[in-house]
Amino acid sequence: MSEAPFDDRQVSAGGAATHNPAPPPERARANASPMFADLAGDVDVSFEFFPPKSEKMEQTLWQSIKTLEPLQPKFVSVTYGAGGSTRDRTHATVARIVRETGLTPAAHLTCVDASRGEIDEVADEYWNAGVRHIVALRGDPPRQGERFTAHPDGYDCAATLIEGLKKRHDFEISVAAYPEQHPESGTLDADLDNLKRKLDAGGTRAISQFFFSPEAFFRFRDAAAARGINAPLVPGILPVSNFKQTKSFAEMNGTALPGWLERLFEGLDQMADARKLVAATVAAEMCRRLYAGGIRDFHFYTLNRAELSYAICHMLGMRPQPEGDAA
Repeated sequence: MSEAPFDDRQVSAGGAATHNPAPPPERARANASPMFADLAGDVDVSFEFFPPKSEKMEQTLWQSIKTLEPLQPKFVSVTYGAGGSTRDRTHATVARIVRETGLTPAAHLTCVDASRGEIDEVADEYWNAGVRHIVALRGDPPRQGERFTAHPDGYDCAATLIEGLKKRHDFEISVAAYPEQHPESGTLDADLDNLKRKLDAGGTRAISQFFFSPEAFFRFRDAAAARGINAPLVPGILPVSNFKQTKSFAEMNGTALPGWLERLFEGLDQMADARKLVAATVAAEMCRRLYAGGIRDFHFYTLNRAELSYAICHMLGMRPQPEGDAA
């Protein structure tokens, strides 16, 4: 999932469970068992999708939604383009999820290039469509490389957006967090102050930007707890289906991209099946280490593809649930 002065850039770029105290990384390593024997399926997951631009992309999206639905995720989020550029497609996707599935949708909503009245209208449309969960973000400028400038009559940051949403309807609200610090924040302390403002304004949980070091997430969780942040912090997981694309995302979001990861994908540009195997292994191992450190909630950036997220959830111990059964 930037804000004035900084905030939210998600992968399109972000379920609640009991907050777990943060064990040190050493404990996470000590508790790790071979393979995935200690993963009992006692986790909650959520999935992020983006609105399709074509009929073919829409078919891929809905195939992915149907594939992941039996895992009974806590919720599924649908992204919102810069400046509301995907407003109609986002709303149509969310509305269809409400109509045709048993999933709980969470609609992204940003402050970019829109007045308060326009954003309030979108929020009312979601509420009237049965949507009760919003992912509230400041959002990216509509043109890459520009700084965020608030609309003269708009919300100036995610915290004020959340305040406005809560005044209109009793939405559940997720916000974005940055384990490796938002690129516009300046300092980690400023980043954490901003996160706390969003949660104090009415945020329910914080979904993290993707990362590739469990220790980075544990350090962030410890720092947040020390600042009095008690809301659930949900790690955002990005399976690397395309390394070049992932590298671009990482540069945009200030995410550290380890050299070992690039080496793992070397020579696999024309070998899609091999890339998938490597991607699933890397992401599942990171989830296993997070699990060993007490994490029981995971948010997957699917890029509208189900296979990798499904495989990782399977290794986490999750299994499809018969329709109507509780997860």
